[in-house]
Amino acid sequence: MDIDRIDAAAARLAGHARRTPLLSSPFLDEIAGRRVLVKAECLQHTGSFKFRGAWSAISKLAPEDRAAGIIAFSSGNHAQGIAAAAKMHGVPAVIVMPSDAPAAKVAGTRGLGAEVVPYDRATEDRDEIGARLAAERGLTLVKPFDEPEVIAGQGTCGLEIAEQAAEAGVTEADVIVCCGGGGLTSGIALALEARAPGMRVRPAEPEGFDDVTRSLASGEIESNAQLSGNICDAIITPRPGNITFPIMKRLCGPGLVVTEEEALRAMHAAFRHLKIVAEPGGAVALAAALYHGSEIEGDAVICTVSGGNVDPEVFRRALDTTF
Repeated sequence: MDIDRIDAAAARLAGHARRTPLLSSPFLDEIAGRRVLVKAECLQHTGSFKFRGAWSAISKLAPEDRAAGIIAFSSGNHAQGIAAAAKMHGVPAVIVMPSDAPAAKVAGTRGLGAEVVPYDRATEDRDEIGARLAAERGLTLVKPFDEPEVIAGQGTCGLEIAEQAAEAGVTEADVIVCCGGGGLTSGIALALEARAPGMRVRPAEPEGFDDVTRSLASGEIESNAQLSGNICDAIITPRPGNITFPIMKRLCGPGLVVTEEEALRAMHAAFRHLKIVAEPGGAVALAAALYHGSEIEGDAVICTVSGGNVDPEVFRRALDTTF
């Protein structure tokens, strides 16, 4: 994994992915006690950054492998990214999704033409299901985060952050990234190492599912005790990836952990002051920026809002939460 692979992914994504904005609000600055810049990946195709990695990986496949079809496993955002990219390439997609995935994400995935195979994330192994179906049907598996071309695609978000932050006059800052398995976090970290070395990436995770934060603290890969039971479904993974963790260990600062309540408050703040819709898992970085200021360094902070695919009842709950 290096900047050349990310630059190559950027070339393949040109004309296909959106260059999402870097937003700001004086009201958020006041809450945080410093300047806050928000990379709004919720405005990316399919409502999350995952389209970047999906297109990067699928567009890199050999034509015969791509034509045979794609399989992926995801709680929803990678699913929709893969479904959209596969549809745009004119190839079939099968997505293994947890049975408790938000209805909006399941409907979105099916609406993009993908076949959805449900599973119980508490009792079944999605890796085993994906590998079995791939072998039975001759499909190519595109992993959600521990895949070089997926990481490269997510790294293109980091290229944009480097350019946009420089345009805003910010060259040194903590860059807080919503983190599940580490694909977006490690990709952005690699991009910023090359293009904005004054930036330090820091993963943000939900309380009780902070495997990356604990792994960075111990220096070894740590696992989560459970795989469900938090509204931040988009970034709940068993453990960091074997590819992503060494990158994060080398390049990232300490992790930040937020509560469900803080994620909901950040969703409300993003809607009120930035006019964007964030899902809980996509709001944890903003929550860290707004409510964990004592753990952040510098006069400015950059954070991702990585996804906006939220069910209406959860969004209503966020709007009823005082930020």
